Amino acid sequence: MQISTPLRLTILAMALGLGGCAIGPVYERPAALPAGPLPESYKGANALLPGWAPATPADALDRGPWWMLFEDPELDRLSRQVEAANQNIAVAVANYAQARAIVAQQRASLFPVVSLSAAGDRAGGGNSSGASTTNRSATSAYRLQIGASWEPDVFGRLRTAVNAAEASAQASAADLASVRLAALGELAINYFSLRQTDAQAEMLAATIDGYERVLQITSNRFEAGVSARSDVLQAQTQLATARSDALSLERSRAELEHAIAVLVGQSPSSFALAPAPWHVSVPDVPIGVPSTLLQRRPDIAAAERDVAVANADIGIARSAYFPTFGLSAAYGNNTSRVGDLFSLSNAAWSFGLSAAQTLFNAGATRASVEGAEARHRATVANYRQVVLTAFADVENGLAATRVLDQQQQLRVEAAEAAGLVEEQILNRYKSGQVSYTEVVQAQVTALNARRQLVQVQADRQTAAVALIQALGGGWVEGAPVGVN
Repeated sequence: MQISTPLRLTILAMALGLGGCAIGPVYERPAALPAGPLPESYKGANALLPGWAPATPADALDRGPWWMLFEDPELDRLSRQVEAANQNIAVAVANYAQARAIVAQQRASLFPVVSLSAAGDRAGGGNSSGASTTNRSATSAYRLQIGASWEPDVFGRLRTAVNAAEASAQASAADLASVRLAALGELAINYFSLRQTDAQAEMLAATIDGYERVLQITSNRFEAGVSARSDVLQAQTQLATARSDALSLERSRAELEHAIAVLVGQSPSSFALAPAPWHVSVPDVPIGVPSTLLQRRPDIAAAERDVAVANADIGIARSAYFPTFGLSAAYGNNTSRVGDLFSLSNAAWSFGLSAAQTLFNAGATRASVEGAEARHRATVANYRQVVLTAFADVENGLAATRVLDQQQQLRVEAAEAAGLVEEQILNRYKSGQVSYTEVVQAQVTALNARRQLVQVQADRQTAAVALIQALGGGWVEGAPVGVN
């Protein structure tokens, strides 16, 4: 059937008028919690010491180098190396670039495709006796044509695909932020653990020196017939145990150093961190209010964008219920002489309209729609689970901050008291008032108290890093903060 020009124009106008009609559900951000509104404050914040105040960070602002709050130049240097050379971050950056390229590719489908083609050939036939083709029997044909094709987005399928690609790219950007935050957090924790190991090694070295002096005192007393040989054996056992513990710390330090090397993108065999004094600094962490957490955590942002992608996929699946239209046009020449390719008298044009509609596919379209709807429900549930986990992370961080602060004060008191007891028991042993067993017990108690103090100091720094990660990173400089 031949379509008249007025009818063609009418169909084209209808296609342009209907372009972009939405066929999918309008996207609405799902409720963050499966039941009930967001809490007005964190439970852990109410239990902190006086001086804590809610901060008001904004996700749109740069989080900044939060690791600098720990006031450690070496950590600052390593953190910048992580941002530049960490391979997990490099993978996330490449994934984000790929997602942006997919967005550009989807947007291109909204516009016509224009093509230019040219061809030329020469053909001829032989005679009945098999003689070769002569110039008089050869023919030439040349073609030059410019064409265009376009699929009008009558029911919004293409636009919905673009929206899905954009949401996916935004999720990829949030994934990049999550990977960067995780890598920097892992570096900080490993670095603090390494410095804690250095502090323990230094403390243990001093303890070993003390044990060696005690062993000498015990040996002298044994040779003088004042002490039993069991005292010497106990002193030797204690010294050997301490030296073995020092070797264990050496192994732990090497493993931490190797882990840091991988994070900064270097070979462990060529990377080294010299022992250095441990700067035990715990920054004030602004806790914010629950609603700001939803804006700041990159994993929450990625989960919410996944919901948007799933919502768009429903529209794409529903578009299979509707027909697809195509418009095509071509203009060009088909001639036997090259000089006539640009002659208007030989020009020819064409215009075409096509439509296609699936009439029966045994319920495949409906199954596709139901699958997309089920995936949407799954992404909503995942989004809410991520939010719940984020709230739990913050509450855990606040509880750890409060408890560790109190524990550190008690550990300081315990270490000081144990040190005094150790000194007094040793003096009493020298004067023959107590047995060497009491000396050993006092020394073990003092060493354990010092170790526990170092451990709680490291735990406070680790808890601060975990709380920073739970809150989604750094914050705006000058915002209200908590107590140190």
